[in-house]
Amino acid sequence: MAYLQALLAGALVGALYAALKVRSPAPPPVALCGLLGMLAGQALLEAL
Repeated sequence: MAYLQALLAGALVGALYAALKVRSPAPPPVALCGLLGMLAGQALLEAL
């Protein structure tokens, strides 16, 4: 359920950025790498 909430929050923020025509603070590839790192870290912690 937490993954779904995170996905919805990210989509909401992305929609707000697009609506306000604000540039993202990080380039998309950097942001995606950061998101993948957070997911991997959470999966690692849950596996321990």
